[in-house]
Amino acid sequence: MTPLAVPAPTSGSDDRTAAAAAPRADCIADSAGGLTFDVLDHGAHDPAHLVLIDRAGGEEVRLPLAPAGDGRLRASLPIGVGLPEGRWDAYAQVSGEQPVRLMPGVNDLRSLVDRAPSGSRGHVAVRIPYATKHGNLTVRSWLRTPHAEAGELLIADGALTVHGRLYGTAFAAGARAELRSREAAGQVRTGELSADGSAFTLRIGYADLDAGRWDVWLRPAGPQGSEVRVARLLDDVADKKPIFTYPAARVSAAGRELTASPYYTADNDLSVLVAAA
Repeated sequence: MTPLAVPAPTSGSDDRTAAAAAPRADCIADSAGGLTFDVLDHGAHDPAHLVLIDRAGGEEVRLPLAPAGDGRLRASLPIGVGLPEGRWDAYAQVSGEQPVRLMPGVNDLRSLVDRAPSGSRGHVAVRIPYATKHGNLTVRSWLRTPHAEAGELLIADGALTVHGRLYGTAFAAGARAELRSREAAGQVRTGELSADGSAFTLRIGYADLDAGRWDVWLRPAGPQGSEVRVARLLDDVADKKPIFTYPAARVSAAGRELTASPYYTADNDLSVLVAAA
């Protein structure tokens, strides 16, 4: 594999010239949540790696690129290989050369849709490759111990009902749901929670909330037990916030007129926004 250098744009060209020459990686997700990356093989024999670099802390995960036939090199990221939660930028690096940023090719993420991990490891690991706003390949990783997966959201009669499933732990007597205010530290409201095995239903009455942003949590073992953030992770959408949008409901409470709507944060966690009407 020859060095993966990207030529600098010539006079009169723009960044699209370099982008067109950048190496691309096709990504395939398996049903367990692992990823396989295929990169074009340029024919030399120097060892090569696919390098994932944590955008926040700079930590690296190096995956060997091995010949896979059809002029491709392949690297595997099985779900058992640790990848801490964050955004991991993808590079290809030939031995002795500088890493080169990868661009996304074809992503086959069908196996991630409606994925149902066993939770037997006590945590849920999720990896979703996506294209950044600059057209580069990045992997969004989550590692939740335990995890509460939000499913269907229903909005009716001034309330939000969330159907979901708990992974990595079990509900016990005294289990509760909490809405925690971001603006007023320590301000907590409780929601109506019912559980059937690992499945749960949570009802949030909008009239019980003051204006502000409220984060949704579960305490499966009661007020003194573990805290589990409710989020939607088990699908193929890396950033839910601009994709999953919900209507605002108008409610009256204590002489106030409010609007309230659920939304997903930049980390795909479930929250509720309440504002003066």
